Amino acid sequence: MSRPEESPLGKPAAYGERYDPGLLFSIERAPQRATLGLGDSLPFSGADLWTAYELSWLDPRGKPDIAIGRFSVSADSPRIVESKSLKLYLNSFSQTPFDSAAAVGQAIAADLGTAFGAAVAIELVGPREFARLRPGELEGESIDDLPIEVRGYTPRADLLAAGGPAIEETLVSQLFKSNCPVTGQPDWGSVQVRYRGPRVDRAGLLRYLVSYRRHAAFHEHCVERIFVDFRERCRPEKLTVYARFTRRGGIDINPFRSDWEAAPRAGTRTARQ
Repeated sequence: MSRPEESPLGKPAAYGERYDPGLLFSIERAPQRATLGLGDSLPFSGADLWTAYELSWLDPRGKPDIAIGRFSVSADSPRIVESKSLKLYLNSFSQTPFDSAAAVGQAIAADLGTAFGAAVAIELVGPREFARLRPGELEGESIDDLPIEVRGYTPRADLLAAGGPAIEETLVSQLFKSNCPVTGQPDWGSVQVRYRGPRVDRAGLLRYLVSYRRHAAFHEHCVERIFVDFRERCRPEKLTVYARFTRRGGIDINPFRSDWEAAPRAGTRTARQ
């Protein structure tokens, strides 16, 4: 089993120019989920949505081509892929000739499928289509203007509470921050919580999300912890947690977890992404 401390994170790395699938570094999901009390039967489904903005290769005549890569892998996959290793892997295409963009997509799909241990949906968006990738924001009502007082910056599930008749609403915060568990670098994101159930205390929810500010965990694990804590403390009838993190190394990661709705195919890039 690969461990985060064995990954390329936080270490000097040479950027190769020839296609090399061996650069991909996988990490098992199960140990992180075990800390949340999760086993084989998950309380959610969903996907991790990746966007890679730095992808280039050579055509058969040596002329560069470029694309934005959009990758989606099911939350049921047994592994995640460490993002720096993905950056190194994608960079390895830069001086490698391919017959077509379709051939590049096929190679990425095969390699990521092996690394994640599950099929990966691939979309390569070429330059003529860049204009359609317009930024937007997560749907929902912002809770960021609430005048809360914050006393701690490590996750506290006891800050979450709900009560009263069931309602259905979508709440959003752009104040989320956690940290890379290996390098300590900050990870900035926006979080959407959509639920049906007793009305959540909004101030408590915002304090809870802000409490991750010094927490060290991968994006996927943060979203799953939010889902588990909200589900246990607030007892919703249905729940979705979706986060879009700002890019690092030309890549953004956007985990989506829900017990009632399907993940978007790619999702909307926010202004900060």
